[in-house]
Amino acid sequence: MRKNIVAGNWKMNTTLQEGVALAKGVNEALKNVTANCDVIIGVPFTHLASINEVIDSTKLGLAAENCADHKSGAYTGEVSAPMVASTGAKYVILGHSERRQYYGETAEILKTKVNLALENNLTPIFCIGEVLEERENGTYFDVVKAQIEDSLFELSAEDFGKIVLAYEPVWAIGTGKTATADQAEEIHAFIREVLVAKYGEEVANNTSILYGGSCKPSNAAELFAKPNVDGGLIGGAALEVESFMGIVTAF
Repeated sequence: MRKNIVAGNWKMNTTLQEGVALAKGVNEALKNVTANCDVIIGVPFTHLASINEVIDSTKLGLAAENCADHKSGAYTGEVSAPMVASTGAKYVILGHSERRQYYGETAEILKTKVNLALENNLTPIFCIGEVLEERENGTYFDVVKAQIEDSLFELSAEDFGKIVLAYEPVWAIGTGKTATADQAEEIHAFIREVLVAKYGEEVANNTSILYGGSCKPSNAAELFAKPNVDGGLIGGAALEVESFMGIVTAF
């Protein structure tokens, strides 16, 4: 049975000290609730090891926001999957639309990153989603299907079973626009059918598909009530304990 997951993506926000304080706040808040989902925070590289020291890893998972497409070597400024794993992080966010858009990450680069993450026992939270033009011209099904096929479909069924997918309508990230719950369910159900066709019912039905795109406490419950929406990848609302926990408790 697939997991419900609420994962924060802090992006390039918080100093180390602010980040440790925020993580402690989330960790403390989780002591007082019975979360009906796995809770993860995705934090900047500089924060990983320090935050790992102050959280209860049985209640709060830790993710990097990216990793390099090389194991090691002369790649100044890059952070490899083995380095991420050495901090205690168990997850890594890959293929976020901002990485694709601003840093030119291609399907081939992401394929390599996914493989390196899996080799180092990291769970990839793999992001897919269309831009506004693709939504409006009706090609968004094809776009999302290609993003999955081109980076993930060389994986064995066993390895694919270790992936978490996050559908993020790029037009709804940080814009205040949100896909309606019905729009989210439509594309999530389509994604699951794509997985059924490749890997079969069991793998498809065990794959968690998160919604990422201006998810907040006010709309989380409606989104999460949909049968194919298994949680959220949360941006801005993850930067405050109260708003993040408002989404966690929406399950």
